[in-house]
Amino acid sequence: MIQTIIHYFLHFGMPLIIAYLFFRDDYKRVYLILLATMLVDLDHLLATPIFSPNRCSINFHPLHTYYAMAVYVAMLFLPKPYKIIGLGLLLHMLTDLNDCVMTYLNCPQCLIEAPARKLVAGFVRASKF
Repeated sequence: MIQTIIHYFLHFGMPLIIAYLFFRDDYKRVYLILLATMLVDLDHLLATPIFSPNRCSINFHPLHTYYAMAVYVAMLFLPKPYKIIGLGLLLHMLTDLNDCVMTYLNCPQCLIEAPARKLVAGFVRASKF
């Protein structure tokens, strides 16, 4: 339950906070752009099954790969609105990564086949310091 609340807060609440704090003059438009980046989840339609509660999206779906994330980072250096889109896509990836970490903490064997298992396990190990 708490994982779901955190997940949706990071998808809907955090973009609003970021838009308001860093783009105050135009925060409504920026918030809508950040929300629109959730369309990146359309790549989930390519998976079978489309939804799996214990699936880690990172490096599983085409638009959630490390290569795609490199493009999203590069977008940060482009003019608006591309930098805002890149920011939204990276926030989305961080939210999904957080979800993977929380899943791993509750059920490490659930991610045994996950392409990003080593990354997730590394984050968990690093957080124990």
